[in-house]
Amino acid sequence: MIRHSRNISESWKSLPWKKFQKELFRLQKRVFKAVSAGDKRKAKSLQKLILKSSSARFLAIRQVTQLNAGKKTAGIDGKKSLDFSERFELETILKNLSGNWKHQGLREIPIPKKDGTTRMLKIPTVCPYCTSILESLGIFYFP
Repeated sequence: MIRHSRNISESWKSLPWKKFQKELFRLQKRVFKAVSAGDKRKAKSLQKLILKSSSARFLAIRQVTQLNAGKKTAGIDGKKSLDFSERFELETILKNLSGNWKHQGLREIPIPKKDGTTRMLKIPTVCPYCTSILESLGIFYFP
């Protein structure tokens, strides 16, 4: 569906983002209707469809790497930001891992509090964060 040209940045910018949003919203509406009707089996299958959807993958990667406030924060993998070719590589990784994804780990940083105690700030890596965004796009998940 998506062809990469010599200029990868232009191919990333020229992706049909509005079309992706419409497709994802249509799937989300179908999940909502299935849950409202009480059909959990159909809702679960639609959520799996969202996890495998290329439009949802691209929107999740865009959300994590471009739109989020913490887009420049390095995770446990040490990546601070992704260029255009790395975004396409991440999409293929997410495509391959859509069926059997396992959480990597979180980078934990101790943050001192006013009362002298510390709290742990946990920062995810880019790939698991995109996958968690994909799961949240499916509204919620029935185990």
